Amino acid sequence: MSDDHRDTGPPEPVPAEIPAELVQVLVEHYTAGETIESLVARHPYSYRKIRVALLDAGVTLRPPRIPLPPTPPGLVNAYLDGRSIRQLATTYGMSYNQTRNVLLAEGVELRRRGQP
Repeated sequence: MSDDHRDTGPPEPVPAEIPAELVQVLVEHYTAGETIESLVARHPYSYRKIRVALLDAGVTLRPPRIPLPPTPPGLVNAYLDGRSIRQLATTYGMSYNQTRNVLLAEGVELRRRGQP
């Protein structure tokens, strides 16, 4: 059998936490102008995980490209009390993405899908 066809086995599992060395690389690339979306495309971590790692590393995130509407009174507290983004979008007359982006801009850590 030639060396080209060796079975390398299953891929190595992705660590639950982003290693410190990679966080530093993410910080360098983000501060150089890359977006979180481009970092997600190149690394096996979610948008949320990379965003939180950048924030934990002391990075000030750039404002969203599209101006957000003002945060409606009670929106953040309703989310923290268990309302879903979809429910809030309907209640406040915004799109799902607008509602999600307003919550992120307010510094809310979003729940995973299906979690109360």
